[in-house]
Amino acid sequence: DPRLEGWPLMSSPFPTTFIIGAYIYFVTSLGPKLMENKKPFELRQIMAFYNFSVVVLSIYMTYEFLMSGWATGYSFRCDIVDYSRSPTALRMVRTCWLYYFSKFIELLDTIFFVLRKKNNQVTFLHVFHHSIMPWTWWFGVKFAAGGLGTFHALLNCIVHVIMYTYYGICSLGPAYHKYLWWKKYMTTIQLIQFIMITCHIGQIYIMDDCPYQYPIFMFIIWLYGSMFLVLFLHFWYHAYTKGQRLPKMARNGINKDQ
Repeated sequence: DPRLEGWPLMSSPFPTTFIIGAYIYFVTSLGPKLMENKKPFELRQIMAFYNFSVVVLSIYMTYEFLMSGWATGYSFRCDIVDYSRSPTALRMVRTCWLYYFSKFIELLDTIFFVLRKKNNQVTFLHVFHHSIMPWTWWFGVKFAAGGLGTFHALLNCIVHVIMYTYYGICSLGPAYHKYLWWKKYMTTIQLIQFIMITCHIGQIYIMDDCPYQYPIFMFIIWLYGSMFLVLFLHFWYHAYTKGQRLPKMARNGINKDQ
């Protein structure tokens, strides 16, 4: 997309790949080794600021996605990418790039885990999710900033408003943990998100002659939605059905421990 000429990190996928590689190395190897003989960092105030800042950013991105297409003309069916330089099209490009960049900010989730020696939280699901999003979104922004391929980003922003509000309350301290009884319902919201993503993008296989410019992205998004639906269902089963990670009120504690 020539409209992205000169935009930060957009000239090549290699800077994004390098950042993600460094992130994976730090959170899975270097970080735990550095913290092995050190006391956990107390990051409560920093984390409270971080989590509520992500809430504000997610609200802003939700609004921008809505105003640049999803509430101003998109049909929720065959919405193609507008490559013009109209104000609405350029607004969508800026929003897509901001969403892509926000995925680097969210890497701090895992870094906080490592610095606080909560290594049990650095799971495959967590690291894979945080790694794959910015990498795939580089290609999405570079080639298809708009259209039906951005629906999952809109949903993700809405879910992050809820999720990071939860994390923000967690980080305020034990006095606020009594307000966190809805952890199980947050997981349900995440599952609904992936069901909606999979169903929405699956329309591409039943619509006649949808001229979306990059059908490969539709397959990738469908695969992504389906894969994370399975992974989160697996988490749900072990967390709530088998009781390995009971809801907070049942444990009288806090399982995310932010």
